[in-house]
Amino acid sequence: MGSQRVELGFVEEDAAAWRLRSDQFPCKVGGRPAWLGEAGLPGPAELRCGVCGQPCAFLLQLYAPLPDRTDAFHRSLFLFGCRQPACYRPAGPAPGSLRVFRNQLPRKNDTYSYDPPPEEPPLKELPCVNLQLKCGAQLCRVCGCLGPKTCSRCHKAHYCSKDHQVLDWTAGHKASCSQADQLNIAIPDHKFLFPEYEIVREPEETDSSNINEKKQEDLEKNEESTPADETSESLDVNFLEAMAKHETQDDKIFQKFKERISLEPEQVIRYCRDGGGPIWISGKNIPQEADIPNCSCSGKRIFEFQVMPQLLSHLKVDSLVESIDWGTLAIYTCDENCNLGSHYTEEFIWKQDISSSV
Repeated sequence: MGSQRVELGFVEEDAAAWRLRSDQFPCKVGGRPAWLGEAGLPGPAELRCGVCGQPCAFLLQLYAPLPDRTDAFHRSLFLFGCRQPACYRPAGPAPGSLRVFRNQLPRKNDTYSYDPPPEEPPLKELPCVNLQLKCGAQLCRVCGCLGPKTCSRCHKAHYCSKDHQVLDWTAGHKASCSQADQLNIAIPDHKFLFPEYEIVREPEETDSSNINEKKQEDLEKNEESTPADETSESLDVNFLEAMAKHETQDDKIFQKFKERISLEPEQVIRYCRDGGGPIWISGKNIPQEADIPNCSCSGKRIFEFQVMPQLLSHLKVDSLVESIDWGTLAIYTCDENCNLGSHYTEEFIWKQDISSSV
């Protein structure tokens, strides 16, 4: 990335709920999506996993406006992922287990105020979950995505799919179905959503002297913890030369990855749309230009941000059997930032795994 401006994203666990609503234009992880535009939301078919066919869960969203574009005064990117760990096995182009969508609006629009959102919490307490957009569109009680299906008994509860209708029925709707006026007040935990956090962003500091200083500290720690006779042996010239010969390109790339994140090890997002690129965790499965498909408008796609493996620890997806996993997720979006009306445009994800050799 060189001197390109990079912003880092970090998880903030104690954010007030009102800050994560759509009218605050949030950056956030998990929970239900805080949709930007209300028209042209991705439908159930677009949000199904291409591997297992189950509905994907909302993973995260980034508010990423383009100041020089009047049609993208407001702009957000929405990432969804399957809940089934096995669907993440293939590396390379995300095989439908991951989906990303872009949406944008001009400053003057039918949904939000022309003025910046207030910095103070609302005076009137808002409902815990809002499952109806201002335009009248209904959202799924389980995942917060477009809900075109309704409960056949009460016709008040909306769902994205039969899967989520069944899930909600067993989680409590069976008992509350006759109390339609209470539907959106106490929504049960369906154990489908990822934990919800705010993402706070700040510029990356890339002072090479700090990185070198960190490397020197690590060396000194190693020397302090190693007996004198072992130290002299480990520094043997012949030994070091032999190690250098066996160091693979994969090792070098992984080392560079570790050095780059060492100053801010808690980062979960790296954002850089102005000509930079991702930092890869492995020398294997790095995409070539031809591997990144053009946008639906036929324009070229460019790198915009990457999701770091550190996010996985916040998602609570660890399992004794198998867990959702990735080395890094690189998201590529339309270079022209095409404006296909007010609808949501699908973009491209490249998934790289941690090489077994590092």
